[in-house]
Amino acid sequence: MTGMRVVAGKYGGRPLKTLAGQTTRPTTDKVKGAIFSMIGPYFDGGHVLDLYAGSGSLGIEAISRGMDQAVLVEKDRRAQAVVAANIEMTKETSCFQLMRMEAKRALTQLNQPFDLVLLDPPYAKETIVQTVLELEQKQLLASGALIVCETDKGVDLPDSIGTNYKWKEKVYGISKVTIYESQ
Repeated sequence: MTGMRVVAGKYGGRPLKTLAGQTTRPTTDKVKGAIFSMIGPYFDGGHVLDLYAGSGSLGIEAISRGMDQAVLVEKDRRAQAVVAANIEMTKETSCFQLMRMEAKRALTQLNQPFDLVLLDPPYAKETIVQTVLELEQKQLLASGALIVCETDKGVDLPDSIGTNYKWKEKVYGISKVTIYESQ
């Protein structure tokens, strides 16, 4: 897939590298723009966690739109190189931390609450419910945090996961975006 860009904010219009192949499913610019319209579209600081970073495009978009710090987690070695290149493109590498490991392992090492969590895992349903419960248990969600889950449109997520309640849900083509708010 070519031609992905940062949609808006201080890096708006800059091109992003993506990984060809089946290991990652890049969020299209259209869906990315829609996600940020639902939750922002701009932020006044905060910390974002992208637990299945892929190309890093969602975390980079969040920083572009005003978040202060992003933690991008990616286990695939080829995808890590793409994330690193995309972080370099921002010329603000100090805003980003790339954790080169599985999401489960990253969750054991993180120790600060996040205001925005981006979840676009493979095998979405089982993974998302478990991950959100773990984030809550480890106190990694700030009060009022938003958890953005991107899945195949056929995936139905529950109305609540722990103390996190479904806030918005919308289908875009083959993708569904479900947003939870942390209490």
